Amino acid sequence: MDEKFSLTLNIRVSLFQDLRAATTYQHPMRCSYPTWAPREILCEENYMEVSVKTDVPVISDYETAEWMSALPEARKVLYQIWQLIFYSPSGRKKTLVSDADKLGYSFNNTLSRVFLRSPYSTNETEHSVANGVTMSTISSTSMYRQRWLLLLIDTTVSCPVDGTSFTDVAIVWTVPSKIPRLVLQEPTFTSHNISMAVDGQRIENPEHFGYTLDRNNTHIVTTIPIGASGGRLKSTVSNGVYGAVYSIDLLLEHTWTDTDWHLTKYTVIKQITTPFMPRIPRVVNNTVPETRLFDVTLGVFLHDVILVALKIGEEQLSLKEAQQRGYKISDIHFPNGTIGFQLVVPFDDPNILREYVNKNETKYHLHVNYTLNVGPQLKLYHHPADIECIIADVELPEGIGYCDKENMYLAVPIAGLYKYWSLYVGSKPLSQATALTDGYFVTTNDTHLILQVPLFAVGIIYEEVSFERIRARFDLLLKKTSTMETLDIFSVRCNFHSSQFIVCYPNGTVTVSALMKTVPSIDMGKTRLKDSTCRPKEFTKEQVFFQFHVSTCGTSLRFEGDHLIYENELLFEKETLPAQGPPTITRDPAYRLTILCYYPIKETLMQSAVIYGSSSSSRTLPTGYGTMMTRTNVAGPRRARQVLHITSSIFKDESFTETYGQHSVALKYSREPVYLEVELKDEAPGVELFLDNCWMAGSEEFGAIPQWSIIEDGCESKDSGSVSFSPVTKSDRVKYPNHFKRLRIQMQTLPLRKIYFHCTVKVSTCLHLPGNGLPEGQCLQGRKLGTFDYTCHTSDQRSEIHGYAIYKI
Repeated sequence: MDEKFSLTLNIRVSLFQDLRAATTYQHPMRCSYPTWAPREILCEENYMEVSVKTDVPVISDYETAEWMSALPEARKVLYQIWQLIFYSPSGRKKTLVSDADKLGYSFNNTLSRVFLRSPYSTNETEHSVANGVTMSTISSTSMYRQRWLLLLIDTTVSCPVDGTSFTDVAIVWTVPSKIPRLVLQEPTFTSHNISMAVDGQRIENPEHFGYTLDRNNTHIVTTIPIGASGGRLKSTVSNGVYGAVYSIDLLLEHTWTDTDWHLTKYTVIKQITTPFMPRIPRVVNNTVPETRLFDVTLGVFLHDVILVALKIGEEQLSLKEAQQRGYKISDIHFPNGTIGFQLVVPFDDPNILREYVNKNETKYHLHVNYTLNVGPQLKLYHHPADIECIIADVELPEGIGYCDKENMYLAVPIAGLYKYWSLYVGSKPLSQATALTDGYFVTTNDTHLILQVPLFAVGIIYEEVSFERIRARFDLLLKKTSTMETLDIFSVRCNFHSSQFIVCYPNGTVTVSALMKTVPSIDMGKTRLKDSTCRPKEFTKEQVFFQFHVSTCGTSLRFEGDHLIYENELLFEKETLPAQGPPTITRDPAYRLTILCYYPIKETLMQSAVIYGSSSSSRTLPTGYGTMMTRTNVAGPRRARQVLHITSSIFKDESFTETYGQHSVALKYSREPVYLEVELKDEAPGVELFLDNCWMAGSEEFGAIPQWSIIEDGCESKDSGSVSFSPVTKSDRVKYPNHFKRLRIQMQTLPLRKIYFHCTVKVSTCLHLPGNGLPEGQCLQGRKLGTFDYTCHTSDQRSEIHGYAIYKI
């Protein structure tokens, strides 16, 4: 029976789960087995077994003591009954073979062999370490007594319980070359053959499959690359992460000889499974924008993964539903046996998010969540993906401008106008309400919005005003609705011929053109302003042209309600004839024309003053409106949109005498003081300039952040370090000290290389200064700016100082 093995299997086949009406088939199996070795040890996954021939060799000297100690027990062995003696650190234990099953053992014998099978952990198991590998050992003797015969058979078995380790790329399995409990006479040990098998198939050339089988005096080491043939890669999910485990069934066979046993065949069968190996899938974007199709591939996966559903946007879809919606879904098989999943979705699908970006582009956003069944257990795995594609598919509108004798026109296409863009005049959105307020006329048709702007309406920019013509421009801003970024400026520029007008410029310049309307006529070349030195710039017999600044020519300033008013007069110098005495005789008629410029006090506008550096840029500010009135026929005043004339300067030292030039750069060392002066350019002595809030920033933009405050509500900021007001006294340059404010700023250590100063100012008719310009007038007795009494009038304006200073540490 040592050479052949036969087995007959009964196989029952039924159409029903409870095997009703089953048909039974017999399948015989036979196999040949080589001649048994005197001792064979088998280490299986859940048990270990020793098979020993009964014609055992004589007892070696190394075992004499142990065997002799068993003799008294052997004499007590019942006639024709097998018994077992187990040896453990706790002592000896004897049991009948019939009772061995109760202890977890299995014992059997034939005419020529004895078999003992044991679990890895019993009460008699001893765990020890052999060359770094933990071994599970059962030391036992099988005894049999018959007339004139007493058999004592060594049935000790020892198997490894660990020895497996893993690297990122391989499995390493280590088994001791010599097992001390199985080789008692080590000098006589001779290893004959070491071989391996994978999945039940013996491997003659391991290197051919990428395996390695190495042996030295202490260990037999088997190395299996992860993923090698003969093993099994299986997908799985752990804590929501996709990955895989690799399993392989290995067999190691080692034969050796020694003095005690002529030949021992030692076989270890081990199934090894790696720990979980994460394999994060990648989303590959193969989208070609010109096709307007998202083309996305998710992978790679092992072949045991199935895509079962998709969530695109907020809509959950099965694969069938997704394909019915027009999505293309397909499997991609790669040469190495892995797979991926391709998804194609049109840009115009309702589940695709769209966002208007940049100037003329749309950002399309595909959000998809894949649902997959993973591995034999069909574990659910979800993988989200976000794909964006930006394509220039938005056509910006183009404005068309034209003019007539009194108006300027802009026509703008309305396609996409209110979806993506808004129209602005300056800082105000264009609507029917604002158009009506500012004197515009807006009409629309199927394709265009048409804006009609009169010559002297709000928002007109006068590029040239001369005796011959008015060159005017009107700008309409196209802004992105979502960010208010200005994308384009539609401008219309026209030349007009007007004989009577007044234009009040943002910088304080006033231009007046007036007609002669007296009877008899007067010599227009003899007209003047309040200051008799201010004469016409140009004139004819019927028309006169003046240009002057509000701080000159005797112009006065007063507050009236919610307006600040600059006023001057256009006068005619009469020629008189000598007479014998009073009255004086003249032929010239009386001529007196009042010139008024209005602007609202509480309206906040931006005033820019370039102090130094080459970063200055010209800015065109809104043009104001004025009114001319004669004493005999006073027209109703119109509102003026205008700002105060405020300038700012950086001085080189505390004397405030020498400024940095417009094209020079202020080079300052860390904590070196900066001297700042803000001036109100005005001839009215009864008004005072106040600094409301001042701060430093790293940009010339008025709202730039972060900001470092230096003046708060008219007083020095407590967190600013060292900031103080400097006194202002009369001098050749300073006519009215109350029109000036000066600061000494001890520079902080800031994370900036360029510093920009920004200020908001107030103008008031209340004079808090004692007349000498000392700094206590700015923040009198702790009272902050804005607590004026009811007789005071204040005007809020902003003065922005921009440019840069370079600091050396």
